[in-house]
Amino acid sequence: MDTIKQMQEQVKKNLSSVKHKILVMSGKGGVGKTSFAVNLARGLELRGKKIGLLDTDIHGPDTLSLLGVSGRSVFSDSNGRIFPIRVSDNLYILSLASNLKPEDPVIWRGPLKISAIRQFLADTDWGELDYLVIDSPPGTGDEPLTVMQFLQDALDGAVVITTPQEVALLDTRRSISFARTMQVKVLGLVENMSLLLCPHCEKEIPIFGSGGGERLSKEMGVEFLGKIPFSLQMMHSSQRGRTVWDLQEDIEVVQAYNSIIDRIERTVSSR
Repeated sequence: MDTIKQMQEQVKKNLSSVKHKILVMSGKGGVGKTSFAVNLARGLELRGKKIGLLDTDIHGPDTLSLLGVSGRSVFSDSNGRIFPIRVSDNLYILSLASNLKPEDPVIWRGPLKISAIRQFLADTDWGELDYLVIDSPPGTGDEPLTVMQFLQDALDGAVVITTPQEVALLDTRRSISFARTMQVKVLGLVENMSLLLCPHCEKEIPIFGSGGGERLSKEMGVEFLGKIPFSLQMMHSSQRGRTVWDLQEDIEVVQAYNSIIDRIERTVSSR
């Protein structure tokens, strides 16, 4: 069996044509982490970048559905090389969901998950990319740990997603500490679903509290990348495979994403 060091070398060689690698993670489920990863990938693509989106959420792979490409299969050749799904001219995606029926559970222990992620990173022909955005499941388990171990210093860093309420912030602290323990730079913290703009009176309603993400950023010494409001339009549209960039009328959400992506690009380009 290959050692961790050998795997790291295989991954490093395979991803040598990928300029930037960003891990999207969260401490708690249900905070919109996958939605953020998908919209980050699409937003970078719309800026003229060539993007790969890798879904390492083995048990709940949803990125294909959010991009409207469910049912499309991944191609592999006789040499074992894997080719990601082409979503558009400059956006490619790889997810275990391409090999599953919607109702199929993935009942795997750690070694199988580690092996799958190694294949995603070491055996996939991503070609030349400006960014590889990696979506991971919530928490500090096998999947984000494996990505961090295999990529090491080749990883530009992690973007951590939270919502404002205390139970989410508690788990977010653990995610930030986890990244630091693994010597992975935290690029910043995003507060998702920070408020709801009432569709009737346009009043701002802090449905999960207010300001928690910004306070935690100061407490933990990480950059606060910004707040994303809760969007009913985006929630309904994502079920049809449409991203925030298809909802230009929801200007507050689009502006929030643009501002956050500006900060991420500045941070990774300065490394």
